[in-house]
Amino acid sequence: MIFEQLFDQNSSTYTYIISSGKGREALVIDPVIENTNEYIKILKNLDLKLVKVIDTHIHADHISGLHELSKRTKCSKIMGEKSKSEILDIRVKDNEKIKIENIELISMYTPGHTDCSYSFLMKDRVFTGDTLLINSTGRTDFQSGSSYDAYDSLFNKLLKLPEKTLVYPAHDYKGKKYSTIETEKNNNPRLQVSSAEEYVEIMNNLNLESPKMIDIAVPANVKGFTLNQLIK
Repeated sequence: MIFEQLFDQNSSTYTYIISSGKGREALVIDPVIENTNEYIKILKNLDLKLVKVIDTHIHADHISGLHELSKRTKCSKIMGEKSKSEILDIRVKDNEKIKIENIELISMYTPGHTDCSYSFLMKDRVFTGDTLLINSTGRTDFQSGSSYDAYDSLFNKLLKLPEKTLVYPAHDYKGKKYSTIETEKNNNPRLQVSSAEEYVEIMNNLNLESPKMIDIAVPANVKGFTLNQLIK
């Protein structure tokens, strides 16, 4: 299997390129628009045909490369059915399968960070977007976020996966590349709570600044901006 984890320095975003092997079909999760040329170069070097691109949610801290990649490779644009994106080809429901050659992902509706947040399970690993981060969890104070929904997504969905499941988030700010469900259960400070109310109390007192690009990124990602539109 080909598994490339790429990091965007400006937004601390992880992008994933996945394929069953060289010369086969590929999919990309959570691309950043400025890095499109890098993704295309990797795909060409590995002789991969990009057929599907996925965003875990409408991002607020960077402009997605979803539409730009689709424009340049003719791949299908995929998000969860709750997404407000206006340019999708496929909207997946909770527990729906996404397939390419010898690769299968299962969608998990995990709202809380936003109301359109989905995670994607692939055998021994799960791509959690901003719902579950390494040693943290996604904020819930914008884009119709809900701390109660986040608690449910975390404790009743993600943390019920097998403990050895690898966790690959959409962001990390301290250089960590992955974790496990077991590690997060035991060590993530935001998960050491005994009730939804206790979790909500933590999230309500974070007092975080808004992402610097939120006013640009959210509408751009809803409309599916491409590089040409950004340059204008």
